[in-house]
Amino acid sequence: MTKIDHKEARETLVKSLQETFPGEESDELGAAVGHWLQSPNHDVPFLSTSMRKHCCRLLQSSKPPKGVNKRVGEDHEYYQLLLPIDWSDIPFPPVETPKFKFIDLFAGIGGFRIAMQELGGKCVFSSEWDLPAKATYEANFGEVPYGDIRRIDETTIPDHDVLCAGFPCQPFSLAGVSARNSLNQASGFAHETQGTLFFDIMRIVKAKRPQCVFLENVKNLVGHDRGKTFAVIESSIRSLGYDFRYELIDASPLVPQKRVRCYMVCFRDTDRTFAFPKIEGAPLPLKSILEEQVDPSFTISERLWAGHQRRTRNNLERGTGFTAFCADIDKPANTIVARYGKDGKECLIPQSGKPPRMLTPRECARLQGFPEEFLIPVSKGQAYKQFGNSVAIPVIRKIARNIVELLPRRGT
Repeated sequence: MTKIDHKEARETLVKSLQETFPGEESDELGAAVGHWLQSPNHDVPFLSTSMRKHCCRLLQSSKPPKGVNKRVGEDHEYYQLLLPIDWSDIPFPPVETPKFKFIDLFAGIGGFRIAMQELGGKCVFSSEWDLPAKATYEANFGEVPYGDIRRIDETTIPDHDVLCAGFPCQPFSLAGVSARNSLNQASGFAHETQGTLFFDIMRIVKAKRPQCVFLENVKNLVGHDRGKTFAVIESSIRSLGYDFRYELIDASPLVPQKRVRCYMVCFRDTDRTFAFPKIEGAPLPLKSILEEQVDPSFTISERLWAGHQRRTRNNLERGTGFTAFCADIDKPANTIVARYGKDGKECLIPQSGKPPRMLTPRECARLQGFPEEFLIPVSKGQAYKQFGNSVAIPVIRKIARNIVELLPRRGT
């Protein structure tokens, strides 16, 4: 049977659905069709039964596979037999024989997804509202995430075993709190948009009751507002019948970057005792991920370097403010953040006889443990933002392995 390119299939289906079902047109239709192509045996948000049958009629071959006599639209298994989709152009195609199902909330560029798929997980729902991040996600997984999670009816999300979410950290990070305070803006749960998104996680947990909730955030979350914010998070999760375990983990033994994050693992059945993996060992050196040949465009200007040095001297004298030094490549890098692309001050690589250079996007990918085959289809500035916001994949992988060991052994 001739395979159909997934992008061509999605574009064709979206166009036909918009023409055939004008009353059901949705801004999320592209995401809905893409999710359905990866999981044709699942219902997905914004795609009704009649719309799924219509998609099947457009994609099916002239003759059903041998031994299949059912009519189109009779059941989901038949859909799957009639949808020979070609995923060969993406680095991380959907898992064919999954061991468990998970969803990817505030998905970013898919750090959670890479680790969970490696362990046999099938992603049945993803959500991310940043358009460039969605483009990177699609290039690597062949799926456009849904947008604003606040617009998704939680009852339409497919059943899943693990809910993964690196929910927005800016309202809780030290930099985010400092910036908002200087502008007299609210932070944490008082922040009107990002801070309250934790409660969108809770409404999904309440409706779908996954076996496990796996969350990641900045280390400052634990002490934010003298611990009140974290207490609300813990009590909210426990009120739904889940255990709550957390740990602050430094990723530097696994990636050459000082990156301490708060990881939370919450199992629904408290008789299954989760234990975080021991992540020990010497920090990895920055030089282990540096490229040998780097384009001169990554070298910062003489003017910018002089400004960094001047502000560093002034701030050291007054005892406050940022500093910018060349990195010691025999040690791990400082934490890479979303703003890195502005001036590179968090990590500048020394060069002989000229100003230091910034990391390349590929080096930033390596700092977060992304595989070499991970595609970077966006601009340099967007890539810095995306990797700065990402999770450290090797840490997620180790924690996820312990989670998967406690999941019920069953087919999906």
